[in-house]
Amino acid sequence: MSISFGAPIPQVFPAGQVDLGLIRESLQLAEENGFEGVWTQDQVIGDVPLMECLSLLTFAAAVTQRVRLGVSVIVFPVRDPVLLAKQVGTLDHLSGGRVDLGLGLGPPSVAENFYRSFGAAYNQRVRRFIDGVQIMQSLWSEGPASHAGVFQQLQGTHMEPKPLQRPHPPLIFGGQHEQALRRAARFADGYMGAGPTTTAEFSGHVHSLRGYLQEANRSADDFPVSKRVYLHVDDDAAKAKRILDEFFSARYPWMIKSNPNFVADICVWGPPEQCIAGLGAVVSAGAEMIVLNPICDFVPQLERLAREVMPEFE
Repeated sequence: MSISFGAPIPQVFPAGQVDLGLIRESLQLAEENGFEGVWTQDQVIGDVPLMECLSLLTFAAAVTQRVRLGVSVIVFPVRDPVLLAKQVGTLDHLSGGRVDLGLGLGPPSVAENFYRSFGAAYNQRVRRFIDGVQIMQSLWSEGPASHAGVFQQLQGTHMEPKPLQRPHPPLIFGGQHEQALRRAARFADGYMGAGPTTTAEFSGHVHSLRGYLQEANRSADDFPVSKRVYLHVDDDAAKAKRILDEFFSARYPWMIKSNPNFVADICVWGPPEQCIAGLGAVVSAGAEMIVLNPICDFVPQLERLAREVMPEFE
């Protein structure tokens, strides 16, 4: 099996001042050092100062030539699928056909109050999700689109230009619930496991997903599986672990409160050989592509990963 790697685009700027130089340097480093793609995350509202994902990918398209551009994953039921179809189709042209579109319902913390902010009903999220996927696929297909949806209807609706990638940019679904895995097997072109899941949990999700693909008469060989992994490389393992502990305690305090071993359960850290072993377990669990996600020191971390960790998986 060929294993590939993705890199995150710097997206969180706690001081409130965006560092365009850091973003550009990280993108160019990924392009020059064998990363398959660069990835953003989605957050429109919240107390973390995180840049909007599609706008950031548009900047990335302008300063790169080769790497694929992905988001994992957009909280889809609160987005207008017609507008999103246009935005993604435009980005596919601007990037020369390099877009991967991740879609999901949002993490457990995304609940009714979040959906209400967008004028969407939380209890309608699954129906809106499926309806929206079908609307986008119809708009991206040849000819005028027609769709008799529950929430939105298309009647001979045109959208041009179509995306460069045909029939459309790959749809990568997230989610860990059994129903989310079933939806991925039915409607998606690939699956990405969330960063805040353990390798053992991811392995179980992949096992279930393969069963659902078989039920849907789809081949697992044509359905790429990936995972985001939070990590920190340092010859001092204790220091690396401390950096991760401090980050997650500040960013996700409710997760640490519910599971004091949260970082140890989901992260990879330490010297290169220790990181290689941790990532090897993720590969054994079913990942064909891993987004290597440092939480600080992006450029030196990505350089070290490219030099001392990634070659072991060639």
